[in-house]
Amino acid sequence: MAGRERLICAAGDLAERGKGIRFELECSGKPQPAFVVRFDGRPHGFLNQCGHVPVELDWQEGEFFDDSRLYLICSTHGALYHPASGQCVGGRCAGRGLIPVPVVERDGHIFVMEECNE
Repeated sequence: MAGRERLICAAGDLAERGKGIRFELECSGKPQPAFVVRFDGRPHGFLNQCGHVPVELDWQEGEFFDDSRLYLICSTHGALYHPASGQCVGGRCAGRGLIPVPVVERDGHIFVMEECNE
């Protein structure tokens, strides 16, 4: 990846369809909550805000998956998102998906770009 990267966590801290790792990211000059989860063997990062109303998704810190462990769920509205793409797949997201955050796994660690592009 080009640009500046920041270490988020060790790759082993991110279990498949398990608890996500929360972090802050600079977006448009202000800090924004974000998270990374592992799905289908790869890390996927998103801003931590529902596509319906900008509230944080996790129902407990780092808990982003629904009971089936197949989708990310908004704890407030029940909107469902595909964990690889952030695409809205059901509920009150009205077709608006999650905003992706570029993350990469390298040398046993997960890294994120220093700034996002909203």
